[in-house]
Amino acid sequence: MSILNLGIVAHVDAGKTSLTERLLFDAGAIERLGSVDAGSTQTDSLEQERRRGITIKTAVATFRLGALTVNLIDTPGHPDFIAEVERALRVLDGAILVVSAVEGVQAQTRILLRTLQRLRVPTLVFVNKTDRMGADPDRVIQQIGPKAIPMWRDHEEALAECDDGAMAAYLDNRRIDTAGLTREAKIMPAYKGSAITGEGIAELTRAVQDQLPAAKTEDHRTLQATVFKIDRDGAAYVRVHDGVISARQRIGDDKVTAIDDGHRTSIRAGEIGRVYGLKAVRIGDTIGAGVTQPAVFAPPTLEATVEPKDPARRTDLHRALQRLADQDPLIDLRMDEERNELKIKLYGEVQREVIRDTLAEEYDLAVTFGETVTLHLERPAGRARAGAVLGKDGNPHMATLELELAPGQGLEVAVQVPVEHIPMYVYKTAASFQDAITRYCRDSFTRGGLHGWDVADVAVTVTRCGYSAPNSTAADYRRLVPELLSKALAAAGTVLCEPVHRFAIEGPADALTATLGALPRFGAVPDVPGSARGRFTLGGTIAAKRLPELERALPGLTHGEGTVETGFEGYRTVSG
Repeated sequence: MSILNLGIVAHVDAGKTSLTERLLFDAGAIERLGSVDAGSTQTDSLEQERRRGITIKTAVATFRLGALTVNLIDTPGHPDFIAEVERALRVLDGAILVVSAVEGVQAQTRILLRTLQRLRVPTLVFVNKTDRMGADPDRVIQQIGPKAIPMWRDHEEALAECDDGAMAAYLDNRRIDTAGLTREAKIMPAYKGSAITGEGIAELTRAVQDQLPAAKTEDHRTLQATVFKIDRDGAAYVRVHDGVISARQRIGDDKVTAIDDGHRTSIRAGEIGRVYGLKAVRIGDTIGAGVTQPAVFAPPTLEATVEPKDPARRTDLHRALQRLADQDPLIDLRMDEERNELKIKLYGEVQREVIRDTLAEEYDLAVTFGETVTLHLERPAGRARAGAVLGKDGNPHMATLELELAPGQGLEVAVQVPVEHIPMYVYKTAASFQDAITRYCRDSFTRGGLHGWDVADVAVTVTRCGYSAPNSTAADYRRLVPELLSKALAAAGTVLCEPVHRFAIEGPADALTATLGALPRFGAVPDVPGSARGRFTLGGTIAAKRLPELERALPGLTHGEGTVETGFEGYRTVSG
């Protein structure tokens, strides 16, 4: 039996959940076709999802297509919940990108397109809502780009232009291996139809069976798995890439107590299952021999304080927020000790509203949010060194340590001391010592900058180390690292950086001059504009905190005909 772990991704309101519902219904997995508007869909099971008409949490549903078992993963479309999409992408064998035939390629669509291509996820495109007024599937294909091949037209020539082997087959009048090109992520076959009426679904379903790669099910006995969702009852959704997870198996300090509510005894390579008993795992964790993957989407760039309306329930609020942070680590709950405030990271206002309603409905906690602030970060401005020697110069710690700090990429930690200088009776191995120092550095750099922000893009090198057995302990190094890093940062200095978004504005050609003239007011840096068919296109960058001003001004600048798409670009130095 073959298995396919299939993701459905889209910009909000493109019809992603309706397509999920249609696929489940046509495959016989559900008896009745649900509706997003009526709040009766299979995968939008949360009350807030039904009320708001949007997907908030990733959902998994299973159906059969002949001998193929499909684990269908429905992801949120709203950008405030992009973290949910990121985690889903890590466990997919293939994806369906849903695009509205009316609205076309939108902001989130472009972000998803870039990510799917960067990760080389085999992808089909479904141009939805062809039953609506104004639908133009061919325009959508042009917006996506040359990798999108419209299968409703003569597509042999377009296929040939995507690959040398395909071109040779085309010139020799041989059949082009469309499935091979899809599985290598060289093309994205596109289909059109309507999830509501069922038009085009049969063609899409055949493509799922014929063109997307089934999961690799080789069992090499070395467990490697990814946790991509945690339910409120503590069940962890796990994709096993290799090896087996079995009931009663020990994983770290935890023991698997049940799988899929006790209906299964194991999860094998290629499969997905709900695992109970893994109390220590968090979303995004790798179980077994795997290597943790870097984030593929932008981190949250906003932060807000949260306070209970009833001050006596502050402890209850902290506990509830911690549970939500366990389900979504990017919330990144922290206590501001100086101000005695609880703070969480956010992607946007919709996410804040969802957290507020969740606290009220599931934990009976009424809360207020403080002003949302834009998160900055600091980068080291230069190179510096700080050290302390055991028993000298008032060093209160039973440890010798010297650290050199310099600009880097991410957090880089290197240990350049002889192994005999490391207290192996404490850390067991040199690798464990390096892991511990990395952990101490990461903790120290959280709000450890000279301006009070997180420190990023820094390289730390251990250039000297010493100990006194058996008196030196891990606590000595854990306390000494932040002291030395603080001194090194003060000597090196830091550069304050702010988050920046890239924008793409489209509007009527006669509004270009006004739009270009207004951009400096918002601190935006424009690219060279382009124009076609009476419309202009204009890209550029803008500080995240100024973006709402541009969005509010755009209708007036473009006679109400302008649109703007944005995406996180990175961080830049704050001028002045």
